[in-house]
Amino acid sequence: MERRPTIKDVAREAGVSKSTVSLVLQGSALVKSQTREHVQNVMARIGYVYNRSAAKLRSGSTGLIGLVINDLRNPFFSELAACLQESLSQQDYVAVLANTNEDPVLQHKMIKALIEHGVSGFVISPTYDDSGAAFEEIARAGLPAMQVFRQGDMRGDKFPFAAPDYKEGGRLAVAHLRARGGRRIAFVGGLEGRPVTQERASGDLALMREQGQEPIMLTGAATRQFGQDQAAVLASQYPEVDGVVCFNDLVALGLLSASVAMGRDVGHRLRIVGVDDIAECQHSAPSLSSVCCRIPEFANTISGQLLEWLQNGPAPARELRTPVELMVRASSGTL
Repeated sequence: MERRPTIKDVAREAGVSKSTVSLVLQGSALVKSQTREHVQNVMARIGYVYNRSAAKLRSGSTGLIGLVINDLRNPFFSELAACLQESLSQQDYVAVLANTNEDPVLQHKMIKALIEHGVSGFVISPTYDDSGAAFEEIARAGLPAMQVFRQGDMRGDKFPFAAPDYKEGGRLAVAHLRARGGRRIAFVGGLEGRPVTQERASGDLALMREQGQEPIMLTGAATRQFGQDQAAVLASQYPEVDGVVCFNDLVALGLLSASVAMGRDVGHRLRIVGVDDIAECQHSAPSLSSVCCRIPEFANTISGQLLEWLQNGPAPARELRTPVELMVRASSGTL
């Protein structure tokens, strides 16, 4: 079998030192453009291929980042994964994706496997797991890991947490519904007692307290099916409700479609707002108002903080909240 060309072969053929070839491979600005072009032409001519994995191993980093996501079937998380992958690749890192499907046992298994395969760090949107086993694996391995959207481990010094400002998003949604004449606003979706549910419902809860009304919270799975099921519940048990903030867009889209099918006047007599602003919001009938979490910017921020931590330290702040904005569409009426 013919031997693969090495960096020494490139240096000899190009008439430069090994260190110069290494600088070219690293994209260093210290190399003159004419020299860089010459070395690159030699690489192409003799068939040299840069072994990036070996170089990363020599530097103590594999260049692999584990993305552990709780539910890739949700388009919101698919967009997050794609944006993180793109952002990491711009820094010559490769994302290794694992979907845990909201299963804590699978989450533990995936994280352990990724550690064994030598990832350099993690971005985790964790499933709910009271055992904490998965994060203990990361702690023992001494790897940097950032939590996003949910906190599976409260040790912010070890596992910094980042999420959109859902509390502000809820406030924007409720203020919008009130401005459109909403008098009785309900919150639909999200598992009962979970911090992320309470946070997203905080705007509605604050309004109910202010008006001396009993909050209407229909908690449950953050799915389209749950939203569809709650359309009948709202119509029969809470006919006075004229505005709804949903835990996420899947719940909102389910509620919207079922309510329209029942003949309800969505956008006027019943106004609906979701959270996440997935692409489908613009194409539903009527189009869905939603709290936009600016996922491309969020992904760039998270990947930048993780790589800065990995390469230079120290760890990012214990908690980060990123800006949100309300995208008003037909489901809640125009401003």
